[in-house]
Amino acid sequence: MPTKAHLLIVDDEANTLASLARAFRLAGHEATVCDNAAKALELAKAQNFDVILSDVVMPGKNGLALLEELKVQGVAAPVVMMSGQADIEMAVRATRLGALDFLEKPISSDKLLLTVENALKLQRLESENRQLKQRLGKHEMVWQGEAMRRVMAQVERVAPSETRVCILGETGTGKELVARTIHERSARAGRAFVTLNCAAVPADLIESELFGHEKGSFTGAAGRHIGKFEQADQGTIFLDEIGDMPLAMQAKLLRVLEEGEVERIGGDKPVSVNVRVVVATHRDLELRVREEKFRLDLFHRVYVFPVVLPRLRERREDIPLLVKHFAAQVSAQNGWKAVPFADDAMGALQAHTWPGNVRELRNMVERLMLLATNGVVDLETVEIALPKGGGASVGSSGTLSDRVDGFEREVILAELKRCHSNVSMAAKSLGLERSHLYKKAEQLGIDLRAMRREQS
Repeated sequence: MPTKAHLLIVDDEANTLASLARAFRLAGHEATVCDNAAKALELAKAQNFDVILSDVVMPGKNGLALLEELKVQGVAAPVVMMSGQADIEMAVRATRLGALDFLEKPISSDKLLLTVENALKLQRLESENRQLKQRLGKHEMVWQGEAMRRVMAQVERVAPSETRVCILGETGTGKELVARTIHERSARAGRAFVTLNCAAVPADLIESELFGHEKGSFTGAAGRHIGKFEQADQGTIFLDEIGDMPLAMQAKLLRVLEEGEVERIGGDKPVSVNVRVVVATHRDLELRVREEKFRLDLFHRVYVFPVVLPRLRERREDIPLLVKHFAAQVSAQNGWKAVPFADDAMGALQAHTWPGNVRELRNMVERLMLLATNGVVDLETVEIALPKGGGASVGSSGTLSDRVDGFEREVILAELKRCHSNVSMAAKSLGLERSHLYKKAEQLGIDLRAMRREQS
């Protein structure tokens, strides 16, 4: 039982309210009292209570009507009903309406405290169950439209095999989620799923991250480190942003793929590994090969079965389902009440360009739930939260690569302007790691440090 619980007590008798509040406060709890159902409903909607105790017979709206209203409003706190005029029919009705327990007055302090303790235990179990479901559903693929139906058909076809998969798509389209789905639908599902973002690891550390090192093999190597490939033995390794892997490292990765063994830095013998490799990138790998920034022989080994993920603006029919999914996730993570989205607000979300794709949408849902007033996300809330203009424009000339770079540059500059050059805030809004935003800005000729100096 928690050291302190917040209780709402509803009864039209002042003496009863005083005695119950005193008993709970002596037991270390916080008690809010109320003498009518209408006020109790407003309190329950405005505050989070751990348990609600309500009398049944009260002037005006009675306790059973209050119980029904609480359930309709989505109040999650367990409700215990109390009555000095109890009968079987009343108790059965209260139970059907969702009451956790029904107590007959007069109620001893011991029985009341035990009932509340049981209610709190049940609430904790339900909360743990919701968190477990949330964790289990964290990697769930959410879709309903034709664009993702084609992708999922490819996933179903390739997942049971040992074929290497290359997932292509813009940042935030869900490449890791697809990789995890492939793993979970393969014969390796019970084994490890290990990930490495090749763009997020410094070039001088990526070999150690992938293959490991022995103690004393270089300055700072205080002990043996098992690399990602060994960690993924018998399972799947997911190499995200492989298009940004340094050329020297590409040659070493190629050897591992050809021979099925790794050698730790400072090691004296190779270690056999049985790993399925899934890679992903937002880059055009064929163009990288022509530019001699990606090895042709490695390209042929990882680009066996390409899966191209659509941008969010190419699957707008999925947005309402995604919004509901993310809203449920955010509510479960924060212990918030459900917040509905008005139809016109949902329409505005579907009309937005979403340069940051699904990751940006997830962050936007959380922001909208925080900004929501009157218990609903309306069109005004969406218009306040969305970047003005609905996204950056794209130039009408130049190569595809130049246009994509120009689009990304405009998106980043617009977000930095909106965040007053706060790099951390802009990175979070765009669904990027801070280091990844610095790297991307450098590639696009944006001097983040100079912008920060000018702002200060």
